Amino acid sequence: MSVYLCGFMGCGKSHIGRMLAKALSMNFIDLDKYIVNAEKMTIPEIFDKFGEPHFRELEAKYIRELANGCVVATGGGALINDETARYARESGISVYINTSFEECYRRIQGDKNRPLVVKNTKEQLNELYDKRSVIYKRNSTFMVNGNARDKTITMEIAKLVRFSEQKNTEP
Repeated sequence: MSVYLCGFMGCGKSHIGRMLAKALSMNFIDLDKYIVNAEKMTIPEIFDKFGEPHFRELEAKYIRELANGCVVATGGGALINDETARYARESGISVYINTSFEECYRRIQGDKNRPLVVKNTKEQLNELYDKRSVIYKRNSTFMVNGNARDKTITMEIAKLVRFSEQKNTEP
C-alpha cells in the first residue's frame, strides 16, 4: 500500500513524508523531484515550455508508476485531479495535511521554484488555497491537522496507515 500526502504548497508534505517513511520503514518519493529528474527540466521550465496542464498530466502519469508501497509527497496540485485522486485512494491511502494558509504562505513566499507563487499575489494564492482545500477534503481518505508539531502529524498518519493495513487484511 502506498501513502499519498496531499495539501497546499508549503503544508509540509515533503518534510512529513520523509519522517513518515522512516517511521514506517518505507521508501519516500517527492513527486516534484521525481518529475524534475525524469523530465530533466525544472518545474518552472516545464510550466514555461508546456504549461500547467502538461505538468498536471505528468503528475498523474508518475503517480500511477509509483504505486508500489512507498510514501509519496505529491505536488500541491496533483490530487486536485479527481481521476488521479481516485487512483491514489485505490492503490493506498491519501492523506490531506490541512495546514493553515498563513503557515503555508510563510513557508513558500518568495520561492522562485514555485511558478504559482511567482505569478500570483498573496490574495490570489489565498483564493487558490480556499478552492483547493475543498477538493483535498473530497479527494482524500483521511485529513490531519497540519498545524500540529511535525512528530504529532507523523505519528497520526502512521496510525492511519496501520489502521488501513489492518482493515485491508481482515476477512
